[in-house]
Amino acid sequence: MNYSSSFYRLLKTVGSSSLSFGNVFHGPSIGMLKQYHNIPCPNIEDESEAEPFSLIMTDKVRRNLVFDRWRNSIFDRKELGPGMVLFKNYLTHMGQVDIVNICQKWAMGPGGFYHPSNRSGAKLRLHMMCFGRLWDPVTKYEKSYRSDGSAPPPLPYEFISLAENAIQDAQVHGLPSMLPDICVANLYSIYDRLGLHQDCDEHVGGLDRGLPVVSISIGNSAEFLYGHTRDENTLEKVLLESGDVLIFGGKSRLIFHGVKKILSDSGPSQLFQETLLKGGRLNLTLKHH
Repeated sequence: MNYSSSFYRLLKTVGSSSLSFGNVFHGPSIGMLKQYHNIPCPNIEDESEAEPFSLIMTDKVRRNLVFDRWRNSIFDRKELGPGMVLFKNYLTHMGQVDIVNICQKWAMGPGGFYHPSNRSGAKLRLHMMCFGRLWDPVTKYEKSYRSDGSAPPPLPYEFISLAENAIQDAQVHGLPSMLPDICVANLYSIYDRLGLHQDCDEHVGGLDRGLPVVSISIGNSAEFLYGHTRDENTLEKVLLESGDVLIFGGKSRLIFHGVKKILSDSGPSQLFQETLLKGGRLNLTLKHH
């Protein structure tokens, strides 16, 4: 299957009448971060050198990316449960544009968006791609390459920094820090859904520690269900809007959750005008496998 064609068709179904994948704009944040790609790694045997290197790099990424470009200076914070925090209006408009364009860049090549199946062979009602490492609804983390031989693109520094900063902003007691090594990107049309499930395929040690999951919403709004059982009648519901960031870890790490409905024409019109999202919903899930 030509996965770039799948992404093209999906974008057409959510309302794009004219698609051009050239001249992709990434914004200055990527240029800022490129300078760190070639920093020589210190001698890891010398603990006195290894720790400062990590702290310096993290500090520069945080200052240049999140606070200057991607994170709003004012946003709402709602605690939905123990270890579960929702930031409303966390991402700036330009941050959302950058994220869509980063995904667009990688989506059109090998390892881009595809239409996954579950164990019964039925197609999921969304398109998916991974950054950093491969996760699949059937093979989980068992394989490094998809069936077409493609490997996931690298996990962008920008996504790592965003997850780290959001967790730091959460400031919830008992919520540990987390350095993501995978990002699962889901692309929804207004007809798509995601059934109730747990994010429970990660290493047992991380699950026991409650390492948080960071979920980023861009585009059309979604009705998000969550709770500690599969009984939909007992679940809570919250509206995830464009620019929202949801974090769940600690005692809420293994909540059941899903997307019940995508609301048509609910996303920012300016975002749809400036990107190829065109009426869809993009969700990024960052975690440590």
